[in-house]
Amino acid sequence: MAPQKHRKICVMGSRAVGKSTITVQFVDNHAPDAYHPTIENTYQKLIKHQGQDYSIEIIDTAGQDEYSILQKQYSIGIHGYILVYSVTSASSLEVVKVLNDKILNSLGMEQIPRVLVGNKSDLTGERNISKEAGQSLANEWECAFIECSGKNNINVEEVFKLILNEVNKGFQPPSNDPPPKEGCILM
Repeated sequence: MAPQKHRKICVMGSRAVGKSTITVQFVDNHAPDAYHPTIENTYQKLIKHQGQDYSIEIIDTAGQDEYSILQKQYSIGIHGYILVYSVTSASSLEVVKVLNDKILNSLGMEQIPRVLVGNKSDLTGERNISKEAGQSLANEWECAFIECSGKNNINVEEVFKLILNEVNKGFQPPSNDPPPKEGCILM
């Protein structure tokens, strides 16, 4: 039996998009009754995914805006990011775009494991962002995408399975690349 793997996941997005609702729903199987702005919380959950046991540490961050400074603890030792916007708020999607750029810049990378999440999919009458717009952005970023309802527990577990899949892609060597050649090339 394979040993348990530890994964540290950071949940980010603007204020009131449902980051805590998604996280608490996943960890404790219920949605919080009222909205209380999060300062920052860390949660732990053990799950089995694709035959592997995982200990997941989830950092539920305070709501960010486009002017927020990316704190060091959100870029050091993080395996993957869940970037959450509300399908009812165009400005929350703009904040996620800024956050994505800040994360990539702070890590000095062009690609990181992440999942773009459109929350509040149950609020169909208040929707301002189409599912296609979210999927299009995820395609541009080459990351996973899902819509969910943290409040109604729709696709919440799938959010966390997707981020594990994205993180695990990064731990596997590319299969199509030829093996590196020994020696050096002088030009």
